[in-house]
Amino acid sequence: MHFLLRISGKLMALKKKTIALMILCFVVLSATIAYTLEPGTFNNWFNAFYWVMTTMSTVGYGDFFAKTFSGKLFTIFLYIFGIGLLSLVIGKVVEAMGEIQRRRGAGTLSFHGKNHVLLINWSRKTQAAVDEILCYDPKCRIVIIDEIGQHPLEQMEQVHFISGDASSDDILLKAGIGEARAAIVFGDNRIDEASLIDGKSLLIVSSIERIAPQVHTTVEIMQEKNIKNFRHVHVNEFVLSHDAISRLAVRSALQEGNSEVISQLLSRQHGDDIYEVPRNPAWRTYGEAFQDLLLQGATLISDHSDMGINRKLDQPIPADARLYIVTDEETYRRIKG
Repeated sequence: MHFLLRISGKLMALKKKTIALMILCFVVLSATIAYTLEPGTFNNWFNAFYWVMTTMSTVGYGDFFAKTFSGKLFTIFLYIFGIGLLSLVIGKVVEAMGEIQRRRGAGTLSFHGKNHVLLINWSRKTQAAVDEILCYDPKCRIVIIDEIGQHPLEQMEQVHFISGDASSDDILLKAGIGEARAAIVFGDNRIDEASLIDGKSLLIVSSIERIAPQVHTTVEIMQEKNIKNFRHVHVNEFVLSHDAISRLAVRSALQEGNSEVISQLLSRQHGDDIYEVPRNPAWRTYGEAFQDLLLQGATLISDHSDMGINRKLDQPIPADARLYIVTDEETYRRIKG
C-alpha cells in the first residue's frame, strides 16, 4: 500500500503533457498486447483498442471479453493500473478546471476576444456601466481592470476581470486593449485628492493612447481645469464627475419634470433613447430628413453635436453628417432596416 501511495504521489506531480503522453502510450500498448494475446477474440487491432477503452472507463459492454488465461490475467492488470491511470487523468482535468476558475476570480487570466468594452477602476459607477452596456448590447463582452484582488462580478460570465495597474502595458495587453471596442476610465474614488485622481486617470489614458490609439477612450475627470491635459493626449470623450448630477438636480428643482426626460435619455433601460441613423440618399435637406423620420415615429435632434438643425431645415445635409434621433428601440430597428 505504501508503494502504491508513493507511485500515486509521483504521478500526481507529473506535468499534464507527460501524463497525457503516458496514457496514450499505455492505451496503444495495451491494445496491441490484447490483440496479440487473443487475435481470434478481437479480429482486428481497433476492436482491441475499443475493448481497452471500455475496460479502463469501467463501462464494460460485454461485446468483447478475454477468453484465455493470459487474456484474463491481462484484464486484471487493466483493472488495477488502467482504471487508476484514467482516474488520474480525470483528477487532473478537475484540478485544471478548478485552477482556471481560481485564476479567473483572482484576475490573473488574460482575456482573448475582440470588440469588447474595457472598464477601468471598480466602483458603483462601474457596476451601473456594466448594467447599461448589457442593456444596450446583451452579447457584449466586458473587461474590468482594477487593483482589487477578487473578481467583483464573478457570477457574470460575460464580464472578465484583470487584476493590476491599468497604466501598465502588461495589464492592458492582458485585457486585449488592441482589439477593444472602447475603453472607459472612471476616477479612482479610493484616492482622496481630486488632482491625484485625475493624475492617475491621465497616466492610464496616456498608456492606452500609446498602445492602441484606435480605441475610443472616455474618461471621468474630477477637476475642470485638467481638461486641457486630457485633450493633449487625444482622449475622445471626457465627462466631468458630478457635473451632470448637479445640473440634473438644478433642472429638477427649477423645471418640474425636466429631470425625468433627461433620465430617460441617460439610460437605455427606460423610455425612449438617442440613436444614430444612417443617412438616406433620398434626403437632400435636414427638413426632408426631419419630416420623413417624423412620419416613421422618430424625432431628428442633431447632426454630430449640432442640436440647432431644426433652424436649418432648408440647408443640404453634408456628406459627413452623423444624424441622431430620439425614439424607441423598435422604431429605430425599423428605420435602420
